[in-house]
Amino acid sequence: MIAVSATAIGIPFNIPLAKLTDWLPSGLPWIIIVVLVGAVTTFVATLGYDKVEKFSTIAAPWMILVFLAAAIAVLPELGVKNWGDFFQVAQDKIWTGKPLDGQSKFTFWHILFFAWFCNMAMHIGMADLSILRYAKKWTAGFASAGGMYVGHYIAWLASGILYALFLQQSNENLEFAPGPVAYSAAGITGALCVIIAGWTTANPTIYRAGLALQAIMPKAKTWKITLIVGSITTLAACFPALVMQLLDFVALYGLILMPMGAIIFIDYWLFPRIGLQSNLAAVKNLTFNVAALITWLGSLLACYLIAKTTGLEIFFLGLPGWFLAALIYISSSYAYQKKWSK
Repeated sequence: MIAVSATAIGIPFNIPLAKLTDWLPSGLPWIIIVVLVGAVTTFVATLGYDKVEKFSTIAAPWMILVFLAAAIAVLPELGVKNWGDFFQVAQDKIWTGKPLDGQSKFTFWHILFFAWFCNMAMHIGMADLSILRYAKKWTAGFASAGGMYVGHYIAWLASGILYALFLQQSNENLEFAPGPVAYSAAGITGALCVIIAGWTTANPTIYRAGLALQAIMPKAKTWKITLIVGSITTLAACFPALVMQLLDFVALYGLILMPMGAIIFIDYWLFPRIGLQSNLAAVKNLTFNVAALITWLGSLLACYLIAKTTGLEIFFLGLPGWFLAALIYISSSYAYQKKWSK
């Protein structure tokens, strides 16, 4: 997302952007802008939770409206003169079912699963569950669900329309250009929306990663750990080899964190009801929970075997993987806690 923001900031400087097939940075100007964006993003994250929360509260709500307005604004350029034209134009020019060379074909199910599972680390992984267990009412979960459904589904629909126009105007240009695409549709507001979208995603993610590392190194200052995480992330954002594989990378990242979401859910909600100890490592002062380790490795191995034997794409592995992780954690915890308590 740092790289996504950089594509918008680079517009006034006419910086050449990387193509979907590139592996190395497009030049020194690109690296400079990415570093500047990464520095601002990391700085906000080092200020702590309150500043990250306030920044997101101010920046996030209007982004959905910008995406929607931009998509509607460009429909006439695609040939939609009235609403009756939309579905025919959508079939012929927007969602044609014909992927670009070297890109995989996405179906409706890819979009549906990805809109949820691209943020698997947030929604069924660690992030939401780490926070929502402190919620005073169950309805707090609607905030996360609303952000995912409204934000991602509208963003996917809007991006499909905007990118279809970009391809039409640029003669199938393969540049990674979310900034220019948004700018061509909604002007400066569109470019700002892309910048803010990158910031509001990267800020809390860097902040969370810093907290996780601090749990391992409790004597280190939070801002220093966050600074290190942000620096590593910024360096990675310079390389299109990672950015251009964003969908696969995010799906893999979510899949890796998916078992921990199952562990948190089962540990907090189910264990007290079936006679097992929640938060075992904290209660017994253990350095790690063997059952959690077995669950993490076992469920990922199971997902790998499912993919190899069935050909199921990575986007779809999170759903069966979560239930497998839950079963493995329950069974391994029964054995581990019984043996440990002797």
